[in-house]
Amino acid sequence: MAIDIRPARQRGHADHGWLDTWHTFSFADYHDPRFMGFRTLRVINEDVVAPGRGFPTHGHRDMEIITYVLQGALQHRDSLGTGSIIRPGEVQRMSAGTGVRHSEANASPSEPVHLLQIWIEPARPGIEPGYEQRAFADEDKQGRLRLVASPDGAEGSVTIHQDARVYATRLGPGQRVVHPLATGRHAWLQVARGSLALNGARLAAGDGAAVSAEAVVTLVGEQDAEALLFELP
Repeated sequence: MAIDIRPARQRGHADHGWLDTWHTFSFADYHDPRFMGFRTLRVINEDVVAPGRGFPTHGHRDMEIITYVLQGALQHRDSLGTGSIIRPGEVQRMSAGTGVRHSEANASPSEPVHLLQIWIEPARPGIEPGYEQRAFADEDKQGRLRLVASPDGAEGSVTIHQDARVYATRLGPGQRVVHPLATGRHAWLQVARGSLALNGARLAAGDGAAVSAEAVVTLVGEQDAEALLFELP
């Protein structure tokens, strides 16, 4: 079985007071040459941002950046003229391309915001920067894999510039979903909350797992789980 589990507590961690952050892969001051990403998936950061605080304006290039909010509300502003609030159930895609500057802040003065920030390498550099935000109802994820990002915007998903697909799921105890993997395709599973079994291996909140040389990915809910499944070239 070609499944390599990345336990939550082995991730890189930093507590800046206003920001409590866990890095699945090398990022910022955390560097581990064994964990530089998986396939075209480069970053999964789990962030909890204190009320009224946030990331000041900064720049990115040549990266597909996906934000998935678990709790609270995140305020986004960028050099494309976009200003928005991202809430649970919504997925934001920002293509940095030739260059974009943005800021992200907790929109609440009293409640923390909990989110996953994801970077996927684009298929080619130098694309035109872009922004997209879509909402996905909880019932559309319950007991099934809901496509939330894809190269062609299928099923109302946000469009990313890479041959990768991102699915969100919520699984109650005993709920089961199966996703086939074509030859040469790989997967990464990131558990956002609760616990589940991946092809028989138990994973809990914050755990991730790389999947290669498997014909299918089978997920079975244990404690009420929410997870993202990345299908990658």
